[in-house]
Amino acid sequence: MKILVTGGAGFIGSHLCEKLLKEGHFISVLDNLSTGKYANIKHLASNKNFTYTIDSILNKKILEKMISDTDQIYHLAAAVGVKNIIDNPLLSLQTNIGGTENVLEFANKFKKKVLVASTSEIYGKNENMPFKEEDDRLLGSTNISRWSYSCAKAIDEFLALAYYREKKLPVVIVRCFNTVGPRQTGQYGMVVPKFVRNALLNHPIVIHGSGKQSRCFGDVDDVTDGIIKLMNEPKAEGQIFNVGNDEEITIEDLAKKIKEMTNSNSKIEYISYEDAYEEGFEDMMKRIPDLTKIKDTVGYEPKLNLDEILKRIINYFEK
Repeated sequence: MKILVTGGAGFIGSHLCEKLLKEGHFISVLDNLSTGKYANIKHLASNKNFTYTIDSILNKKILEKMISDTDQIYHLAAAVGVKNIIDNPLLSLQTNIGGTENVLEFANKFKKKVLVASTSEIYGKNENMPFKEEDDRLLGSTNISRWSYSCAKAIDEFLALAYYREKKLPVVIVRCFNTVGPRQTGQYGMVVPKFVRNALLNHPIVIHGSGKQSRCFGDVDDVTDGIIKLMNEPKAEGQIFNVGNDEEITIEDLAKKIKEMTNSNSKIEYISYEDAYEEGFEDMMKRIPDLTKIKDTVGYEPKLNLDEILKRIINYFEK
């Protein structure tokens, strides 16, 4: 099968490409390397079933040609990371809305199945845990830049579902919850690689806010397994699915755990959200997925617990 992965040079995308290649598919990647890296796919470049194009999903001519010559599309290309969204709000909106609109337009033109990667940011400040796919969204003011990402990805979901309902385009939507693993960078605000790298260097481990906020971290291998199963399950079409892990930990306890696992002498320090990001920045105290739907649909079950996930990441940075 010919498969296009937009954002395939990114952290999740590169792991997805590896798995799809092992399954015997022909993989094409479209990535502008804005947040992805060529290093993530360099080891795949010699594979005769793998090709890559360094360009943007905003380039409609290139995108149309690539979609016309594929069977499935995994649409992962996006502006990601809290810091990146805040520092580049306009380009982020253009990429996350306009880019997805382009993908869906051409997927519909050539009737190609699409999986659209969305985000747990969709749920906003909703405090009803765990998050179910049909739950209401609760967002802050438009003056707060971080909420633009949630809104953009929500529009992506609305667009995908509209194409499914009106045009019968086969689409699947996945909401990823804090996916982590080897090759992830902390450059755009991802907390685990930042903590691990600093711990190994004995640099301060810096926590934003009180550290009492909690998250659930899913291993990239588990997440990509779930994504592939959903893409190939007809019952998943026209549906939205949470994917990740539901093992909860506070950011403060995460820092302590990483410090202990790395035998680090790092100090744990705290800074305010305003100093880390922008004035008025808002965060969620909890973000826990309900995984019932994906378990019932494709038998998804995370294989790795948090300690195993962190050990994999630590080993990667120690190399």
